[in-house]
Amino acid sequence: MDSATIGKLIAFILYLGMMIYVGLRNANKNNSSADFFLGGRKVGPWVTALSAEASDSSAWLLMGLPGLCYLGGIKETFWTALGLIAGTYLNWLFVAKPLRKCSISFGDSITIPEFFTNRFKDKSHLISILSVIFIVLFFTIYTASGFVACAKLFNSVFGLPYHAGLAIGLVVILCYTITGGYTAVCTTDFIQGALIFVSFVISAFIAVIALGGPSQAYAAVQNFDAAAVAGNFGEAMKSAFGANAEYKGMAIVSALAWGLGYFGMPHIIVRFMGIRSNAEVKKARRVGTVWMVVSYVGTFLIGTLGTAYLMNHGTLLGTTAEKLAAEGINLANITSFGDAETVFSAVMQNMFPAFIAGIFLCAILAASMSTADSQLLAASSAIGQDIYKGLIKKDADEKTVLNISRFSVFAIALVALLLSLDPASSIFSLVSYAWAGFGATFGPLVLLALYWKGMTAKGAIAGLITGGVTVVTWHQLHGGIFDLYEIVPGFVVCLVFSVVVSLLDKNKDPEMLAEFDKYKNMAD
Repeated sequence: MDSATIGKLIAFILYLGMMIYVGLRNANKNNSSADFFLGGRKVGPWVTALSAEASDSSAWLLMGLPGLCYLGGIKETFWTALGLIAGTYLNWLFVAKPLRKCSISFGDSITIPEFFTNRFKDKSHLISILSVIFIVLFFTIYTASGFVACAKLFNSVFGLPYHAGLAIGLVVILCYTITGGYTAVCTTDFIQGALIFVSFVISAFIAVIALGGPSQAYAAVQNFDAAAVAGNFGEAMKSAFGANAEYKGMAIVSALAWGLGYFGMPHIIVRFMGIRSNAEVKKARRVGTVWMVVSYVGTFLIGTLGTAYLMNHGTLLGTTAEKLAAEGINLANITSFGDAETVFSAVMQNMFPAFIAGIFLCAILAASMSTADSQLLAASSAIGQDIYKGLIKKDADEKTVLNISRFSVFAIALVALLLSLDPASSIFSLVSYAWAGFGATFGPLVLLALYWKGMTAKGAIAGLITGGVTVVTWHQLHGGIFDLYEIVPGFVVCLVFSVVVSLLDKNKDPEMLAEFDKYKNMAD
């Protein structure tokens, strides 16, 4: 083992050890399910903001999107990032404060399924059951993407076998999620969000300087593109990314539609419920939005400048300096999207000394773990609080609910592990599917629950079923209109059925209507 590997290894051990320490340190703070799932609604604006954005962005921010840029997908990345930034801001603006107020007003709800059940006075608990099914289904897929990112990172940095990297990521995430709960997850997410922010700012700045400044960096990327088009890579890139140069129409709509997903992400919007006060939402919104903008600018810079930077340093993913010299910059060997998703890792290792590179590479672990832990916690809360205590044993004590939830974290993680066993798994595709699932099933319901007095339980049930089925079915179809991102038809179908069925439902609950008026009149 050489000194460079040892330096990176020390950085990883220190980082992973700190995450586990945070979990153990917060273990004794969970005296109730409200503490474990929502931190007792005592989390401040900075931690709330960075926790929400870090758990949102996941490893695809540092691996999926830079990889897409690296292979020439700058237009798709731009429109996707624009949709996500807009979605983040609108989510903070229109959902954060109303959701905190409404969840308190309707039974002091601490999970999203419980909120839906209380808000719509669903005595059948069918809303809760359907919500939990979709949460477990899509969060398992989403969590798998985080495990894939961990495995790819350990493989690219240390040469560890893919499955060994999976095991390491699984063990660390489980350690602090099971022991520390919401407070530990938010604290680790805050640390991870700060690390992601700093790594993007510093590495992007150094990449521009190393290439000679902004104008020289732009020229270097242009030269790289010209060489790529002249070689086999140009045709392969065009085939792989659907002629990105003509990226327009349906493709732009699909990319922008990612922003719709925010309204229905349980692991993000639950942060709004846990913030300390309504007055602190505005500060959290500003912090979160700035974080998003800087991070996505960093994604563009690392993804696009990474090509020229690695070229200047005799390295390209999936090939070697010798091959480049012998083949006259034949880039056909790097058309694998799996290879391209390690571009951030490759740039960090070429740019910094081993230990510093190791610290910044931990940002990828941060992105992976901050999302996976939040999703595991949200899914386990749905099983423990909404299924076990809500349906199976309504008089269950707090300790039993916590134990059931912790076991659920472990079980869901194992299923996610099984889904991520294939080394060819794409982080971007896994996240895309899960994102659409949540955005289309929960997004319209959250907005209607907060802003429409006439929404009913039957309307919510109809929306959940039709939205979820639309996403799953649309995802299996290809060609023509079915190339449209499934979140769009799923969101529209869920919204239409929720409204239509609610209007047809004559059994409006007087208690529900009265509570809605009380919620709307609550002081900010």
